[in-house]
Amino acid sequence: MVVANQKGGVGKTTSTVNVAAGLSQLGQKVLVIDLDPQGNASTALGVAHHRGVPSTYDMLVEGQPLVDVVTECADLPGLWVVPATIDLAGAEIELVSVVAREQRLARAINAHPLVGTAEEVGDDRFDYVLVDCPPSLGLLTLNALVAGQEMFIPIQAEYYALEGLGQLLETVEMVRQHLNPQLIVSTILLTMYDARTRLAAGVADEVRSHFGDQVLKTAVPRSVRVSEAPSYGQTVMTYDPASAGALSYLEAAREIASKGAPA
Repeated sequence: MVVANQKGGVGKTTSTVNVAAGLSQLGQKVLVIDLDPQGNASTALGVAHHRGVPSTYDMLVEGQPLVDVVTECADLPGLWVVPATIDLAGAEIELVSVVAREQRLARAINAHPLVGTAEEVGDDRFDYVLVDCPPSLGLLTLNALVAGQEMFIPIQAEYYALEGLGQLLETVEMVRQHLNPQLIVSTILLTMYDARTRLAAGVADEVRSHFGDQVLKTAVPRSVRVSEAPSYGQTVMTYDPASAGALSYLEAAREIASKGAPA
């Protein structure tokens, strides 16, 4: 699942790490690939991502196998991470001259021995691979869209969010036509939802009327706990499991899991 939205500040990384944590708590085996040079997903999952750590940069630019750059999350058994270092900031430029540059991530993921259907790989396989994209539609995000089967789009419950969504969906359609016909938008999650405002309810209604079942029933409320957790190197799932944010993300993960793991 590719977690993407070129609009910054919509809760994309927060949703990636907390849904991943929720899925692992539900007994799923999850791999998170941090494709954002800021490395915020790596921070929240408590994984080292300073220069020199094996990272997504080594995989995409240097061609290292995915299996060599994966590290397990200490807090959450069954959750594995490929961290992003600041080196990734230069990857867009370095990949420009590479042949089949938009296929690099897809090839790396498909070559991992635990990626594939249960028949091909066995029960030890990853149930979910979540890719956290940078807030732009550049070459890194394009690599994720080419590699992905499903798209997971977090949307902030505010008016501007709808404008950015149209642009994102145009890009998805272009990728489907030219590079990855199997890509579908399977999951939309409303984030930073303030039930007291008419605007949030209006945005939610509009998104639901347009996308129907793709929109999760659970909306994630604005939450101080969710914002605080990364500063402790944790997801909100381990930082404050009883908080409204944690319970919402766990419920969102349950909804995603109940749709059935992608084959």
